[in-house]
Amino acid sequence: MTAVPFGTPQEKLIETEIRRWSANVLEKKNKAFNNLPACPYAQAAWDKDKVGIVFKHDKDYQSLYSLISTFDDRYDLVILVDTAYDEYEKFHEYIEQLNDAISQGFFIDKDIWLMGFHPEGDDNDNLEGESFEPLVEEEYGLIFVQRLTKLQESAEKIKKLGYYDCYKDEYNSDEIYQKRELFYRRLKNGNESS
Repeated sequence: MTAVPFGTPQEKLIETEIRRWSANVLEKKNKAFNNLPACPYAQAAWDKDKVGIVFKHDKDYQSLYSLISTFDDRYDLVILVDTAYDEYEKFHEYIEQLNDAISQGFFIDKDIWLMGFHPEGDDNDNLEGESFEPLVEEEYGLIFVQRLTKLQESAEKIKKLGYYDCYKDEYNSDEIYQKRELFYRRLKNGNESS
């Protein structure tokens, strides 16, 4: 999968905003995550040019389906910027349904995991730098597309370092982690065993 070149100045500005948000919020050491960055692998991925960004400007999800179907490891993470996002509940339910479909082989490659960030979602109290000033007024959703195996194996490493301790009381975070772990075990072992 090759990231589509940005076609508009607005897309370029959004890409710059995402990169700055990552640098100023996700890549900084954070007490809430046992002094690890909120996203411990983000800086290396950006530095190695392993993050791609694509845009979806309509309600149709064909661009996401294509992204899932053609994911080729050129990038560790592809961020789909969704400027035509659904309401909060539908957005997250759809991502959950797509993760289920991926795990069942609907897109052939089962080694894909999606995570979504909706502009109407609650602010994460664990993120320092929440005073980050956006560059664009337009709100957008983000759908992160990445390898399930790489994500889960990286998560296991930082789990041992206490990274997930701050999420124990968070809404459904444990449930999401367990589901991702289940899909990972199925992928690796062909069943639900470890």
